[in-house]
Amino acid sequence: MTLTDVIRSFFKGIARSRVSLIGAMITTVVFPFLLGSIIIDLLGMIENPYFGFAIYMIMGPTFIAGLVMVFLGLFFFKGKEEVRLFTLEYLRNHFTDQVGFNRLRKIIFVGVFLTCVNLFIFGLLGYSGYHYMESVGFCGQFCHTVMNPEHTAYQNSAHSRVTCVECHIGSGAQWFVKSKISGTRQLVAVALDTYPRPIKTPVHGLRPARDTCEECHRPEKFHGDKLVVKEKFLEDEENTQVKTVLLMKIGTAGDRAVSSHGIHWHVAPENSITYRSADYERMTIPEVTLNKADGSQVVYRTSDAEELLAQAEGEVRAMDCIDCHNRPSHVYLPAGKAIDNKILSGEIPVSLPYIKKKAMEVVAPSYASQDEAKTAIAEALNSWYQENYPDLVREQSKDLEDAIRGVQAAYAENVFPEMKIEWGTYTSHIGHDEDLGCFRCHDEEHQSDSGEAISMDCDTCHTILAEEEENPAILKELRGE
Repeated sequence: MTLTDVIRSFFKGIARSRVSLIGAMITTVVFPFLLGSIIIDLLGMIENPYFGFAIYMIMGPTFIAGLVMVFLGLFFFKGKEEVRLFTLEYLRNHFTDQVGFNRLRKIIFVGVFLTCVNLFIFGLLGYSGYHYMESVGFCGQFCHTVMNPEHTAYQNSAHSRVTCVECHIGSGAQWFVKSKISGTRQLVAVALDTYPRPIKTPVHGLRPARDTCEECHRPEKFHGDKLVVKEKFLEDEENTQVKTVLLMKIGTAGDRAVSSHGIHWHVAPENSITYRSADYERMTIPEVTLNKADGSQVVYRTSDAEELLAQAEGEVRAMDCIDCHNRPSHVYLPAGKAIDNKILSGEIPVSLPYIKKKAMEVVAPSYASQDEAKTAIAEALNSWYQENYPDLVREQSKDLEDAIRGVQAAYAENVFPEMKIEWGTYTSHIGHDEDLGCFRCHDEEHQSDSGEAISMDCDTCHTILAEEEENPAILKELRGE
């Protein structure tokens, strides 16, 4: 039997099975498109997440299903000569007969060749599919309506070059499996339109932050103080710019210093802190425990801790990075800060009188959608300046157009009515500007049995050098003026 006879017999077997024939047709049609698409994707020429979905979630499984149909159809025709060439009985007989084995080598060659081709395709499919499902595009853009707010906030964050999976999954098989199970559940929720609006912050679902954050950050290496200048604009006609100057006591978690101190004292090895919360969001914390290096403990409790914890049965949690840095990548700004940032960047011209005040007014209402907000913002600002500063509209029309675009952008980057995300829906625990933040524990209400309280003294974390001043003297001094 020649190699041609073997191949002819193989295709005759396929032709005599409807299942195999359909599978062969599917595989033949899909194969060139699948291979070409994978190669293009590997070359980095595909950016659309939906194209990736078509490759790895539709064409890939379809190709595999076609191959399965081919072999299922073939091996169900055990009585046909053409198929008998590939049955276990035929192979056993010819392996024990020298003459038959010489003929069988041609069959083995065909089988090995086809297997290698399929393994190559499976390898490409598996490798590229894995990386596609780990990509920012898949995480943030595939379910566009649902994840658009998170993806937008992520792009505006300091971690926008860190992929989603590096924080949400990290390394290790255990959390990889957990994330995929969770992802499957979320995909079903999206398909059935049962997902919550807004998406809840996964404070209980993320892996311990120190397992991921400290892959890049080392708290024990942080040391010294940091000068922070906060700039904002007042809501007066001149949009007066004022500055607050803080000396932040970043401190250290123990390295290169006699002892841990400052803000990062909380994560020093010798200061293990645990706490119990009375609510899911961990905003109400009735009990804090300091575990010292010598093995002793100090428990700080509020006066109503027993009652709150009895109702909530709060879990014991070891304090880590996320308890303060709760929004490291998905940063939603409050309205004032969002508008201030746009003025600072020049996207909103500061030369327009009352632009800060009017911007705050037009972004404050609740709109049904971002499109409605965009239209309303433009109409309101145009109308107000036409009525109150008609000469300015004629002479500085471009500035007004730029201001409108800047205000619209500030709104669109932080408010998503379709997902019920308004100003202040998601807040940051850093400091105490947007919510209680530090004051969840540092409130003088948490006291030990000896009467020692967790301090809320401002100087614990920072020194205020200037507060909302137009030209702070400290900055002139630092510049040597």
